[in-house]
Amino acid sequence: MDGVALGELAQRLVEIPGVVAVVLGGSRARGTHRPDSDIDLGLYYRGDLDVAALRALAVRETGEQAGVTEPGGWGPWVDGGGWLTIGDWRVDWIYRDLDRVHRVWDGCREGRYDGVQAGHPLGFYSHAYAGEVALCRVLADPSGELTDLRESTQAYPAALGAALVDGLWEADFSVGLARYGAAGVDPAYAAGCLFRAVGVACQALHGHAGRWLINEKGMVASAGRLPMAPQDFAARAQRLLGHVGESTQQIEQTVADAAALVRDVRAVVSRDGMVTGSDDGSTPA
Repeated sequence: MDGVALGELAQRLVEIPGVVAVVLGGSRARGTHRPDSDIDLGLYYRGDLDVAALRALAVRETGEQAGVTEPGGWGPWVDGGGWLTIGDWRVDWIYRDLDRVHRVWDGCREGRYDGVQAGHPLGFYSHAYAGEVALCRVLADPSGELTDLRESTQAYPAALGAALVDGLWEADFSVGLARYGAAGVDPAYAAGCLFRAVGVACQALHGHAGRWLINEKGMVASAGRLPMAPQDFAARAQRLLGHVGESTQQIEQTVADAAALVRDVRAVVSRDGMVTGSDDGSTPA
């Protein structure tokens, strides 16, 4: 699906009552997509969204009934949307309540973030909403509202970065909990704790660098590419998560390696001043 076709589809979507703007998001907006990557279209809406009209448009575009949800149909943070196949392309419509996005952006500037979402093993960090806007490519925005918001989000909030760095305490806490997995020979529990620890560390590194991180997928590689990341961060993190171990001794060694990694992250974020700026500190779909 070329840019002209996407633009035409965006214009049809933005004519539906409730739709304020349509953007291209995900890996295709960032230029990190694979040939088989989905096309993610963000539908920013306000008030009552005319889902019946969206479903009718989906049928016209796909030639068949398509699963298009009501707002909230995919959970409190992912919200809802539709999975469509248009020609040979997988096209996802993803709802975003624009007023809620504004509230999240206000929270970002005050250093607040929140959210848990099924399908996101690290939990849904609310500042992903602002990061999605910052990293998107606007396709249709008659009022200019989302374009203005995108411009605002290019400046990563220092308060958000500080809050994510402050949240690094949870990585230490999770590593401590993983030791129960060693004592109880419970590698599944240890793995869950260590994944949380690594994820929190990735968020802290991105926050410290002033780079948006909007998804767990590829977060370790993204963190490893940051100029101020600890040496061999990605390789070390992938190694400890790739094989936690089966015996008490093996799990204890993995936990010790994780503790050392978190210490190195803390040393970096404590030593360096925060550097702000936009980046594709998110991950390919």
